Amino acid sequence: MASSHFLLFLAFLTLTATATVTATVTTTTLDVATAVQNTLDLLNPALFQQTTPLANASSPFTFTLHPRSSIHRNHLRHHDYESLTLARLARDSLRVDSLTTNVDLAITGISKSKMNTNFVLTPADLSTPVTSGITQGSGEYFAKVGLGTPANYYYMVIDTGSDINWLQCQPCEECYQQTDPIYNPSASSSYNALSCGSEQCASLDITACRSNQCLYQVSYGDGSFTVGNFVTETVTFGRTGSVPRVALGCGHDNEGLFVGAAGLLALGGGSLSLPSQIKATSFSYCLVDRDSRSSSTLEFNSAAPANSITAPLLRNAKIKTYLYVGLTGISVGGRPLSIPPSIFTVDDTGRGGVIVDSGTAVTRLQAQAYNSLRDAFTRQARNLKPTDGFSLFDTCFDLSSKTRVAVPTVAFNFAGGKTLSLKPQNYLIPVNSRGKFCLAFAPTDSSLAIIGNVQQQGTRVGYDMSKSVVSFSPHSC
Repeated sequence: MASSHFLLFLAFLTLTATATVTATVTTTTLDVATAVQNTLDLLNPALFQQTTPLANASSPFTFTLHPRSSIHRNHLRHHDYESLTLARLARDSLRVDSLTTNVDLAITGISKSKMNTNFVLTPADLSTPVTSGITQGSGEYFAKVGLGTPANYYYMVIDTGSDINWLQCQPCEECYQQTDPIYNPSASSSYNALSCGSEQCASLDITACRSNQCLYQVSYGDGSFTVGNFVTETVTFGRTGSVPRVALGCGHDNEGLFVGAAGLLALGGGSLSLPSQIKATSFSYCLVDRDSRSSSTLEFNSAAPANSITAPLLRNAKIKTYLYVGLTGISVGGRPLSIPPSIFTVDDTGRGGVIVDSGTAVTRLQAQAYNSLRDAFTRQARNLKPTDGFSLFDTCFDLSSKTRVAVPTVAFNFAGGKTLSLKPQNYLIPVNSRGKFCLAFAPTDSSLAIIGNVQQQGTRVGYDMSKSVVSFSPHSC
């Protein structure tokens, strides 16, 4: 009798403990049916249409911003969404390798490579392991940028991990296929070649000189590169503001698969990036769902929305390009994970820290942080049917029988007690059209953590350089 009472008592304790856990876990609702339907719509040629520019913006210095899928038809070459996802993840891995290798090179103190030659510049003349920027075709968001006088408009990849702006130029020794006509320097009255002794030329990591004209090269981790003249040109924002004499690369030899973009718009922290050159005190962008046909804006010198969640904007003394954020922790189901805050800080050697990157899709976390996030999520998501992993994702679920489902919340915690709660579609994403969803985080062997664009979608991300603040404004696209 006593034994049965004791067993009942244990059962009561177990039920009580379970109820307590359940009561303290916060959840949100994932719309499974809509997410799956979007994967089908994306690959339907009949539904393809280009986005139209937005009429309203809070700053005259504004570019319209579009996901790649709304501009180029390349995704329609894939026979299903699973194939498209695999291609995206392969590009994403190359992107991450480039970013982390670039940090490693900076930490080890590899100096700038300078060359002065009167010979024709070739990729072999100016070889370098990696410089910051997109890897092969990894740019997912495009700004519509006006260049030259009179202004012509070009779709250019935006990249917070790069400092050098460039575009393909006539005459082409080698140019990949792009959507817009290739920029013609002779058609612009504001085109000006930079001399070898110019300040801008001296700021390049890789340069050479020919007939006193500055030459540049940017190389990427997959072997892609752009080579040409370093010049200045007028940049026009929308139909209003313009800035003269912005330094950029006029690429005559551009090899690699940049998937339709005319070039790259650099938003990094170095002196040659666009924000630095136009002396912007701040800039912000909002990334719409990369599978949507919507557009948003990239704005300079506009005020952050009133509902912004702020975090410290940090810099790494070893590398100026990357913009670091003061992340202190992560919460799952409303509970902070047991992760030492030191994991997210830059140490004295320049290792570690967290960057917010427009070109990386999937957020990468150091193994200890990732394992803690994954284990907490799976423990709290016992209502979801687990299934095999997919590519770089090791935590996936079969939601084929669901239309809507409750999932644990996920949030980033920043210095000062600020919390950014992610929407469920920011961290549980479809990888095919049959209801397979995966947790959109991945571990990294690098000490560098990266908050990717899947987690940024639907949130306006702002960088206020004058106040050293990063702001996150949900629902402000």
